[in-house]
Amino acid sequence: MRPLDSTDPGQFIADFYTSLTRELLGSDEDAALVVDRFHTPDIVQVADGHRIDRQKLIDHTRPVRKNRPTIRMEVHEAVADGDRIAARYTMHTSQRGKDFATVVHFFGRFAPDGRMSEAHMLTRAVTDPAATGGASR
Repeated sequence: MRPLDSTDPGQFIADFYTSLTRELLGSDEDAALVVDRFHTPDIVQVADGHRIDRQKLIDHTRPVRKNRPTIRMEVHEAVADGDRIAARYTMHTSQRGKDFATVVHFFGRFAPDGRMSEAHMLTRAVTDPAATGGASR
């Protein structure tokens, strides 16, 4: 991963999730190795009130690999301050012939090497993906 301070924050968050998904789905490599390339060992994510640690992230890779979704990030706005980033984006997902869109309000912290160390996310499913607004990345 690229360090946060070396790129636009919107592009950084889009590249982070796109690269993570590509590496998870692009090989049969041990999921723990992929998760560790993108997250620090003490990673904690809180998504809609649910706490997710490293092991839960690894466990989550099984259904992701099984369903093999495609994703597209549409970053509406993002700002960074030091090792922290705040972003509002829409995650467009396609799997098994169905399209989904989720608006995400993301607040996170990244290590100097670009790995995520903490994230707090609030999400909302969108029934009309075209109504999210913003530019694609």
